[in-house]
This record gives sequence, structure tokens and C-alpha cells, in this order.
Amino acid sequence: MEPTTEDTKTNIPLFAFNISLVALIVSLGVLIYRVDTQKAHIATDTNTQVSAVFVEPMVQASSYVVFDIGSQKIIAEKDAQTPRPLASLTKIMSAFVAREMLPKETEVRILKEFLVEEGDSGLRDGEVFKLSDLLDLSLIVSSNDGARSLASVAGAFKLRTVDYSVGRSEFIKEMNTKAVALGFSTLAFTNETGLDNADGSTGGYGSALDVAHLFAHVLKQYPELLEATRNEKETIRSAQFSHEVINTNSSLSEIPNVIASKTGFTNMAGGNLAIVFDAGFGNPIAIVVLGSTT
Repeated sequence: MEPTTEDTKTNIPLFAFNISLVALIVSLGVLIYRVDTQKAHIATDTNTQVSAVFVEPMVQASSYVVFDIGSQKIIAEKDAQTPRPLASLTKIMSAFVAREMLPKETEVRILKEFLVEEGDSGLRDGEVFKLSDLLDLSLIVSSNDGARSLASVAGAFKLRTVDYSVGRSEFIKEMNTKAVALGFSTLAFTNETGLDNADGSTGGYGSALDVAHLFAHVLKQYPELLEATRNEKETIRSAQFSHEVINTNSSLSEIPNVIASKTGFTNMAGGNLAIVFDAGFGNPIAIVVLGSTT
């Protein structure tokens, strides 16, 4: 099966920034982090000079942030607090909210009405997934149908209704409620996939810094939720079928010690990328790049 979503169908522009930008940003993140942790051993004037080299790396993107999750410190940034279209980075919040709203043992039945979003990730009407497996598939291959299914079922479960359209609306409302509750003031959502809407709006907005904070929160609350996103490919099984899925981040092999990863691309957003990697000794660094091809 060759998945086709907004991420995979537009892989050509993603390739333009994935391979070169990932290697550059991760290298800078490691170097910045090492410089920062060695401050106590470096003379003040020398430290200032060395830090200046790495604080403003030449990155072709509208916004980016390199964020030390442990110390909650920004290492490097460009317009990191400016809200921008998130594209499929939106699915991180969708997955988190679905995990919060649904019991862990939930089984999700795919219905024909869920299979209407852009892209085809191979899901079939009547197919039944364990919640954890559908979450993995939706994040790895950036499945719009998977995100739609999760949103519809989770919202309907909360409202105790069989009206999945109403359930989906409730789910999107819960995404925004959760963003406010967590203090992520720039995050706002109009759908669960991050796709651009017909009215000219986009499915999710937020700053690079708030996306980094969101990754940090998800990793703290449900570290297993993002585990599969570090893998280049996975075999995910429903009760009826087996799905061979390929990660939309084609540059995972270029990134050392990956903890989590998510790509995104729409016409409005351009190319987006968020990764978390271990810089050494259990020090997770989040790097979020927004608008790299705009």
C-alpha cells in the first residue's frame, strides 16, 4: 500500500527542505545545546562569541524554534511566537485529545462517512482498529481519514450520540478547549486534520513555540502516543487487514536519537516539520519549523 495524504502527495516540496533542513537544524540544535551546557567551563567573552554563531542560524523558514524541553529554554528561534498555519502538525493535538477522550481499550470502526477527506491512506469501510493502532497509523502516514474517524468517534462517545457529524464538531471544540486549558494561547483549530478549508482558512494555527510545548506535554502525559513516529515504516493491523505504512518524514535516518516526528504540508502552510530528539544524557530537544517552503 502506498499512502497518499496531503503530506505524501506533496512530498516533492517536502523533500526540498526535509533532507537538507533536518540535518542542518539538528546539527545546530546539538551544537547550541553543547555550547549552552558548557557555559560554566568557558570564559564569558568566549561564550558570548560562540553563542552568537549559533543563535541565528540561516534557515529558510517563516518561523522556527529550537527548544530545550528539560530546562524549558529557547536555544534559538525566529518569530517563534507568531501563529502560522500548522497543516498536519494539527494531528498531534487531535491524537492527544482522542487519547484523552476515549478509553484506552476502545475499538474504532471505520465508516464510509469518515472516508471523505483529501488523500487515501488505505482505510476501508467497516474496518475495526484498536485505538492505539489507529492513532499510530494516523500519525505515521498523516492519515486524514484516520484523524476524521478518531474525531468523529471520540466526540460522539463524549456526547453519547450516534450522530458522528455532531461528534466531530464536539471534538474540534474540545481541541480548542484543551489548548486554552494548557496555556497554549496561539493554538486554534477549525478541523482535526490541519487541511486548508474551502473558505480560505486553514485547519490549525499556532506558533512554533506552542507546538514545541505541545510535543513536550504529550511526551510527558502519553509518551507511547508518539513512539511510532520515530520509525520509518510500520506494519499496522486492523481486525480485518494489514497496512504497511511509510512515515511522511523521509529524513528520519538523518536525525540522531529521534524521540518523535511529524511533518505537514498544505498550500497555505507550506512545509512544516516538528521533531524531538535526545541531545544526550536524556536531554530532549524539540525543533519546530513552520513555513519552510513559503
